[in-house]
Amino acid sequence: MNMKIEFVETSPLWKRALPYRKLAKIAIDAALAESGVTLKRGVEMSVHLIDDDKIRVLNAQWRKKDEPTDVLSFPAVNSAKVGETRLLGDVLISYETMERDAKEEGRPLGDHFSHLVVHGFLHLLGHDHIVDLEAEEMEKLEIRILAKLGVANPYAHGDLADAAA
Repeated sequence: MNMKIEFVETSPLWKRALPYRKLAKIAIDAALAESGVTLKRGVEMSVHLIDDDKIRVLNAQWRKKDEPTDVLSFPAVNSAKVGETRLLGDVLISYETMERDAKEEGRPLGDHFSHLVVHGFLHLLGHDHIVDLEAEEMEKLEIRILAKLGVANPYAHGDLADAAA
């Protein structure tokens, strides 16, 4: 896929962390292939690599949750228009929350980053997890995508441990 991914790095924490550009591109390619969505040639998106302070402000503003979170997505169009648009939207990932969650879950940082990219990208394609059934479908799709990347099931502790089968 000929997709342009712009990386916006506003936190110096990311400089020492990961080969994030490579990991993100691989994760997005896998997510796109598994999702079955066809995008317009030359479609663009942004991945913002930020810190807890910035994501907390955005989480409070847009989700009314005054706390940092690991990933936020801002789709540019609704899901019905995804195949027609040249701009998908933005995925924002906070380094500190990502790192903290990876340590707590005993997951490699690169694997957790790949999961967050996949999760955020699926939101840009129109997937969501507000309703239980939609959440289950989105998680199953994430598990399949991550398996293709060699990343362990991030939901193995929950009801979807065997959902990839």
